[in-house]
Amino acid sequence: MRIGVLTAGGDCPGLNAVIRSVVHRAVHDRGDEVIGFEDGFTGLLDGRYRPLDTNDVAGILARGGTILGSARLERDRLREACDNSEELIDRLGLDALIPIGGEGTLTAARMLADAGLPVVGVPKTIDNDISATDRTFGFDTAVGVATEAMDRLKTTAESHQRVMVVEVMGRHAGWIALEAGMAAGAHGICIPERPFEVDDLVKMVEERFAREKKFALICVAEGAHPAEGSMPYEKGVIDQYGHERFVGIGNRLASELEHRLGKEAKPVILGHVQRGGTPTAYDRVLATRFGWHAVEAAHRGDFGQMTALRGTEIVMTPLANAVSELKRVPQDRMDEAESVY
Repeated sequence: MRIGVLTAGGDCPGLNAVIRSVVHRAVHDRGDEVIGFEDGFTGLLDGRYRPLDTNDVAGILARGGTILGSARLERDRLREACDNSEELIDRLGLDALIPIGGEGTLTAARMLADAGLPVVGVPKTIDNDISATDRTFGFDTAVGVATEAMDRLKTTAESHQRVMVVEVMGRHAGWIALEAGMAAGAHGICIPERPFEVDDLVKMVEERFAREKKFALICVAEGAHPAEGSMPYEKGVIDQYGHERFVGIGNRLASELEHRLGKEAKPVILGHVQRGGTPTAYDRVLATRFGWHAVEAAHRGDFGQMTALRGTEIVMTPLANAVSELKRVPQDRMDEAESVY
């Protein structure tokens, strides 16, 4: 078989582990040819690719980012690719395409599959918000980075009697904020699934200071927002890729708390540091298993599917299931977190 692989959307720890696994299983074990498209779907449409063998992926298991590069694709170009899918397959001589990415990438993969391309998807997102899989690689690394950062911030907050507001990634789902906040012992967690009341956070801080616990740590997802009327807040604009540009809730919340409390409140925006660096052992293993099973699915002709983790097993599930809805934090998980604030 001639198998193409690409990485699209935001980068994520573990992407290189998938690429490495695909090459080892396909080239070394199956005798296939693997080509890697550069810069995501743009490389696919522009015909920019390079052959990949086991020498090309040596030493990349522990590397963050992606050796193939990544980019987002405008919707008009994606529709153009779908309209010309047969010509695209013939021109590239592909027997299978393995795109690795999150919700946007998997939506594009489904569109291409529906247009006739032999697609097997691999889910990737540090947000862990793909509903068809229990876990996505990159999430464990992001939670670990955020937890370590908050562990460090807690000591400086205590030393200077400060309120620390730590903003983590999570556009529409608060899994990173929830699990990192719990792991770091945050005193407040704000997630997109439930608007927060600023008054409740003010009360929490005041009670802590009254008990001589003169510091507080609040973990807030970038997509979290206050309850209506709770504090001044405006939503961001929608960019050309259909994504909301967030307005910096960490900075705004810290400013509001400082104003109301009369105490120093410092915002810390972790940003893309959560995406970078060495993937954890868990993410390396999960990414490797996803790559292995994607190649096997291609050989079975299980196109229009993606790899998914169910319990401890890797299964295949339709791409339509991956993009039908986001996996968001349920109420019972919020209740668990609140019980240990």
